[in-house]
Amino acid sequence: MSTPSITFSRRSFIRTSSLASGGLLIGFNLFTACKPKVTPPVDISQLNFNDFNAFIKIADNGAVTIFAPNPEIGQGVKTSMPMLIAEELDVAWDNVYVQQGDLDTNNYTRQLAGGSQSIRFGWEPLRQTGATARQMLVNAAAIKWGVDPSECTTSEGVITNASGDTLGYGDVVKEAALLEVPENVTLKASKDFKIIGSDAKNVDLEKIITGKPLFGLDYKVDGMVYAAVLRPPAFGKVLESYDATEAKAMPGVIDVIKIGEKAKELTKEENSNWTVAMSTSDKVVVIAKTTWEALKAKEAIKANWVTETPLESTQDQDQKLLALLDGNKFNTLRKDGDIKKAFAQAEMVLERTYESPFLPHNCMEPMNFFANITDEKIHLVGPVQTPEFAANAVAGMLGRDVNEVHLEMTRMGGGFGRRLYGDFVYEVAEIANVIRKPVKVIFSREDDMTAGTYRPAIKYRIKAAVKDGQVTAYHLKEAAANGNMYGLIPNFFPAGAVENYQVDVANYNSSITTGAWRAPYTNFLAFAEQSFFDELAETMKVDRIQLRLDLLQKVKGTTDKRIEYSPERMENIIKVAVEKSGWGKKESGIYQGFAAYYCHNTHVAEVADVIIENGMPVVKKVTCVVDCGIVVNPLGAKNQIEGGIIDGIGHAMYGDLVFEDGAPQSQNYNNYRLIRMMEVPEIETHLIQNELSPTGLGEPTLPPAGAAVANALKAATGNRFTQQPFSKFPEMMQTKSAPKTIIG
Repeated sequence: MSTPSITFSRRSFIRTSSLASGGLLIGFNLFTACKPKVTPPVDISQLNFNDFNAFIKIADNGAVTIFAPNPEIGQGVKTSMPMLIAEELDVAWDNVYVQQGDLDTNNYTRQLAGGSQSIRFGWEPLRQTGATARQMLVNAAAIKWGVDPSECTTSEGVITNASGDTLGYGDVVKEAALLEVPENVTLKASKDFKIIGSDAKNVDLEKIITGKPLFGLDYKVDGMVYAAVLRPPAFGKVLESYDATEAKAMPGVIDVIKIGEKAKELTKEENSNWTVAMSTSDKVVVIAKTTWEALKAKEAIKANWVTETPLESTQDQDQKLLALLDGNKFNTLRKDGDIKKAFAQAEMVLERTYESPFLPHNCMEPMNFFANITDEKIHLVGPVQTPEFAANAVAGMLGRDVNEVHLEMTRMGGGFGRRLYGDFVYEVAEIANVIRKPVKVIFSREDDMTAGTYRPAIKYRIKAAVKDGQVTAYHLKEAAANGNMYGLIPNFFPAGAVENYQVDVANYNSSITTGAWRAPYTNFLAFAEQSFFDELAETMKVDRIQLRLDLLQKVKGTTDKRIEYSPERMENIIKVAVEKSGWGKKESGIYQGFAAYYCHNTHVAEVADVIIENGMPVVKKVTCVVDCGIVVNPLGAKNQIEGGIIDGIGHAMYGDLVFEDGAPQSQNYNNYRLIRMMEVPEIETHLIQNELSPTGLGEPTLPPAGAAVANALKAATGNRFTQQPFSKFPEMMQTKSAPKTIIG
């Protein structure tokens, strides 16, 4: 295969970094450590910087501070977005200090972490910002020298004229900041990139590994108190009354209050925005001197809860979703041709139903947020993916002007969509408005898992017609809780590849709060569709890879502007994945499964290798091929790719949240199964190199992971999974029925 690509391979940390004795080997250079005259590095963060614009500050010595405007949830944008500015500014990356920007709707746009869109939307604007600043610095230097700016060049923060004279950016920054902003600047050609395309370590790495304050939980101010909120024990229940006598007498407790009136206004349709996903019940809040004292006192509150709406259980939810699939009340999102006619004329029809549960987000850092409200200002600090929505909602809830809100973003210990929804922000704002003290609300792990916003339970039914060896019809039905797939998904593959194609959706209103969960809808749909295509190939007695390639041929040259994916790019990643994974050429005992999927503007193909250990299948390796256009930070890209695959495998194998009488039955990690470090497979990544603008990476590798593993499990066990999590069906993991074939 001649397609250029970048290759990475990483094995599980447990398998590569631990010694046989169980110890951990850490290397260091004794001689360097003992040198008596080592000059300590300059602490860039402590230099005196001059304001240049909303994104850039430059110190007298040429060091540069670049503000990262978007929320950082672990997807790496605090590193990669400043890299775009630094590239066009033409400074040395080692000379750049990155600082998290505050919410600033006047100078920044789309300060949001969601949809894997930050780099895609920032690609040109951020480069323009850097290039514009560079040109202004050059213009200032040219004025000093009395030469034409076109005679000047830049390199790593130094401006040089035709005579060889030089000035550092710090020498002209004050003058440059006062110049007229040029309207048209030239961006670098990709061949001239020095920073983009090079590995850059996470700018917060040192703080993360040394435990320095960085996350929302770390934020503190003098006089701050802590709040623990008692929320309804089940979805569908509301507060009737409470007794806080015992709680008020406990050590460290300052007060116990009730909130909810202000928040109820937010949930009204005329006031609400999509980030408001929260109970309409009143809540009881303990205000205390420490987190521990607040959480312990919360347990002592005696509350009476009454049922307001039906209390749902998983069994009831399953029946509702199946009834929707069996019914005839659907909203059609896309319809090509005549599926009824095609099915009536079919020589063969395959139909399967795929089922998934509710899932919590399981962020490592529980929800938390800080607020301090005075008559003059609303000060908010913490981890949120939608800061602008949060600021607007708080201002509206409190009847204040949004210009009075100052919101600072901290790094987040995970988001996965949970922190798109600002219930914890609205709670702390209402609390702070009552007590008029700086306060931080903190969720316990149990709060996080039982009073959260969840991935909705979804069922898919897929039906295909075959005639004369061709797929002539494809019908996808979705039944979901509280909403359906967003409008672009019906235009993903196989849209355009099948003449008669229809996507229908239906939903029921659940009292359980649901919302986006990493790669919304596609996180399960990819498993359903890619499993279905494998079984369809088996039914048709054709090669599963070739079936996909043949369908893609029918989309090439399409004039259908609704089609979201590129058949050429999809075909390429499939072929590269087949080559790089050794598809069909592995030694006996290795069972392979394939999946290819497009979402969040990125094309991904994955091959899972499964072996049998102690009579049970084990995912040994995943080969992943990604086409996401130009890769800004290959090291960060690899981390995102691997994280998505691990997350996808883990939740497909183990993720399950059962409801009984409106209450989640898993409240902590002791009874909620996550993938473990020793279960992480080797991951080999291949990034397709091209000159196309970059697309998302935070989510696209998750959806096909479960499908690749399911198809490999079929090869290993002879059993095909249609429900997640796979571990729920241990009898299907038995290998006694495994066929001779090793391709699944």
